[in-house]
Amino acid sequence: MKEGEDYYINKDGLHVLTEVYHLKRGYCCENGCKHCPYNFGKNEEDIKSEKK
Repeated sequence: MKEGEDYYINKDGLHVLTEVYHLKRGYCCENGCKHCPYNFGKNEEDIKSEKK
């Protein structure tokens, strides 16, 4: 995994997986990840606002 491409470290020191990482993995883990490209756990309003 490459920092900046597959993950970044947030202000709290936590590793956050990117959309690129999730797409490389190829499936949704159903944990509600922040950058999930599979829209797990998001409602229609969230999805519409991201597309703007």
